[in-house]
Amino acid sequence: MRLLFIGDVIGRAGRAAIAEHVPALRRELALDFVVANGENAAGGFGITEAIAQEFLGHGVDCVTLGNHSFDQREALVFIERAPHVLRPMNYPAGTPGRGAWLYETARGDRVLVMSVMGRVFMDALDDPFAAVEKELAACPLGLACDAAILDIHAEASSEKQAMAHFCDGRVSLAVGTHTHVPTADWRILPHGTGFQSDAGMTGDYDSVIGMDKEEPIRRFTRKTPGSRFEPADGPATLCGLFVETGGDGLAKRVAPVRLGGGLSQAVPEGAELFKSAVR
Repeated sequence: MRLLFIGDVIGRAGRAAIAEHVPALRRELALDFVVANGENAAGGFGITEAIAQEFLGHGVDCVTLGNHSFDQREALVFIERAPHVLRPMNYPAGTPGRGAWLYETARGDRVLVMSVMGRVFMDALDDPFAAVEKELAACPLGLACDAAILDIHAEASSEKQAMAHFCDGRVSLAVGTHTHVPTADWRILPHGTGFQSDAGMTGDYDSVIGMDKEEPIRRFTRKTPGSRFEPADGPATLCGLFVETGGDGLAKRVAPVRLGGGLSQAVPEGAELFKSAVR
């Protein structure tokens, strides 16, 4: 199978990058399944039902969330009827929505997607390792699903790496989100799991992690309350990780994806339409 995971989509600029690039990537890379983290898609904070539907219309199959899952109050309601939108599975019992779901592709393959949130420098949620272990026991790769994708929404690279090694050989892809900067450590772990500490954000990189620069700089220099953070609205870079799996559901090829905006461009082999963008 061919899978694409897209890092945190930030505001209008990030949504525009999804609309511009995802349909073409699906065609060029013959993608079977696309996941995007959308927890910052609505003005930088949370997601709305309309935006989630917009993503689906552009070729995203599943939207994962994180610590901003419910910043838009409507998410408390619509997430119950939206199995294509996942909040972290280690939220307390009774939290609306779901943290994992088994999807079926157009070809009939089964893809398990899980969302989990770390606890280092984050809100004190339930144990993410126990939550993942329980889900993998219920839906093992190669038996109950043909591919498995884990979004590790966490601040600390050490926690993301520990979780990835914990799942190595049991998921197709374990990828970090939340810190909004793409790391250079994409690789296949010893037992066959594709990994990257952070997929990066899909947003305007002429910013402070996706937000207009002035207010973050003012807060750092003056240490006083100010105006609300607003997403930067310049040209966005779509950042993500492409994974191709073998018959066992484990990764046999991983490659970064960076398209548009101000970062150096990168596309996997086979994306001929985008080759002129690579520099």
